[in-house]
Amino acid sequence: MTPHLSRPLLLVASVAALMVAGLSTDAFSQAPTVERVEQGNLQMENIPDIPAEVSERLRRYQNVRGHGFLDWVGDDILISTRFGEVSQIHRVDQPGGARQQITFYDEPVGGASVSPDGSAFLFGKDTGGDEFYQGYLYDFEGGDVTAFTEPGTRNISLVWSDDGSLVVWGRSREGDADTDIFAGDPADPGSARMIHEGQSAIRPVDVDETGDTVLLQQYQSITKSRLFILDVENETFTELNPDLDVAYRGGEFLSDGTILTASDADSEFVNLVRLDPKDGEMTSFTDAIDWDVQGFDLSPDGKTVVFGVNEGGPGTLKLLDLDTGAVRNGPDLPIGIVSNPTFNDDGSAVGFSFRSATAPTDAWSFDMDTMALTRWTMAEVGGLDTSTFVEPDMFDYPNADGMDIPAFIYRPSGDGPHPVIVSIHGGPESQSRPGFSSNFQYWVNELGAAVVVPNVRGSAGYGKTYVGLDNGLNRKRSVEDIGALLDWIGTQDDLDSDRIVVYGGSYGGYMVLASMIDYADRLAGGINIVGISDFKTFLQNTQDYRRDLRRAEYGDERDAEVAAFFEEISPLRNADRITKPIFIIQGYNDPRVPYTEAEQILEAVRDNGGEAWYLMAMDEGHGFRKKSNRVFQREAETLFLEKIFGRD
Repeated sequence: MTPHLSRPLLLVASVAALMVAGLSTDAFSQAPTVERVEQGNLQMENIPDIPAEVSERLRRYQNVRGHGFLDWVGDDILISTRFGEVSQIHRVDQPGGARQQITFYDEPVGGASVSPDGSAFLFGKDTGGDEFYQGYLYDFEGGDVTAFTEPGTRNISLVWSDDGSLVVWGRSREGDADTDIFAGDPADPGSARMIHEGQSAIRPVDVDETGDTVLLQQYQSITKSRLFILDVENETFTELNPDLDVAYRGGEFLSDGTILTASDADSEFVNLVRLDPKDGEMTSFTDAIDWDVQGFDLSPDGKTVVFGVNEGGPGTLKLLDLDTGAVRNGPDLPIGIVSNPTFNDDGSAVGFSFRSATAPTDAWSFDMDTMALTRWTMAEVGGLDTSTFVEPDMFDYPNADGMDIPAFIYRPSGDGPHPVIVSIHGGPESQSRPGFSSNFQYWVNELGAAVVVPNVRGSAGYGKTYVGLDNGLNRKRSVEDIGALLDWIGTQDDLDSDRIVVYGGSYGGYMVLASMIDYADRLAGGINIVGISDFKTFLQNTQDYRRDLRRAEYGDERDAEVAAFFEEISPLRNADRITKPIFIIQGYNDPRVPYTEAEQILEAVRDNGGEAWYLMAMDEGHGFRKKSNRVFQREAETLFLEKIFGRD
């Protein structure tokens, strides 16, 4: 684990106090010195005191609370929601019923997997966002919690055997890129034993009904992964289809010995397929659907599959009859996003999470016979008038290569011209989808800003060709798509092309930095959250278990050609071209994009006379998960945006 900086910490750095060109106010003028101050677990530079009116205006938006469906417990459900600082697990015994909180920790708990007999559930928890998860067993009868993994290790993918007698999971140590496979009775921590000495990012996805055979997946990139069969008793380890360059997403053993999985084999999109481990033959059930399958579950009788489909952002639910191969529509849902579809114990109902652009996440279910929908929870919206929430419009804009780039726009009321916030997703193999964002609704309704959300080249959800268009030496292609978006904004009468801010986290943070370099004369500022500032240092310092996965996407810094390209596109080495105000936000324990990425770009911007605000949470990792930290982050972001947009 990364050691913490000594505390208390008060750093003083000498910088030039320069007025940023193009700003008509003294909002970003500063004293000749910048002081780093501590406020609890937060450290900051250059952030003014938050005015009471900013905090008050944000208060209701900060108290939006969703409820994610996790699993069934007989006729009850488990959900994840927050009362206090972080999300915990709650039990709900009927639709609209009271939520009974059953985990109580200072760190977030977001996942749960109920045992086959319904007597207990598994969950994982890390410390301060370090992602070194420990596995725990919660017993419903007594409320006892048993930690069954070794402290100091990283434990992932906790999978029950069909009879509930054991759990299989992946375990890795700091400084080791390989994941070993362990099994044991979670009620007896001493029973844990290694059943396979792992390789790279491998994890269990299912255990067959005998408990002796484990299905493993090794992730290499979004378009390439491998499946293996581990026979524990005979100590054999067999790869399925070793000669195929395809992606797999999860899997379940079927009663006839075949495997249900999702794969992009022979297709642009991810299909639901049956894989025969004897000869590797795959039979696709969803070829007629030109979108990605996302999330599936097998009914208890093994005859029906429920699965989600990502239709360019919005999602639907569908059902597959395994005997006939027939696919039919699930329940009729509003436009939104479906996740985690899960059958109940007798297969009569399916639970799932649903959210839309104007409604936070709630737990729902539907009846398999009638398709009737049941809403179990009602998300709180902080007393806001939901009729003011804005639906985004989907649109395409052309880039310089003649491609159409998909995007969403949230437009405020009134004629404008409105300032613009361009929100860029991370990943980069991710996708912006029209789910609820209190941030977006606040920006639109309170700041009067339009929010444009592009899915630039390299985004998932539009086929495997599209997702690979920014790989390796094509990295700047995605940045060029931001330039094309700025062109499009310039054609819109209701948008103010002189007041555009770029906003993004993780890889989206890199996109913010790169855009502020390449389009400095067209942007008013940027907010970079846990962003990559130099691909070479990022790959050297990211956690070992992630390094090879990221090299598959970005390129290998040990290759001379790639190293030269990284130097050419490095925001760190081009920081003198960042001439507009920037806000840098970071979690100190981030195992993905280490805090040093933020510190070095902050220093470089300051050394070049640039204006920068800085916020670091010492108890967070890859993004802020604790409410008090998020509240301050949003308040500071609001102040930054208001000053850029001229509202101070």
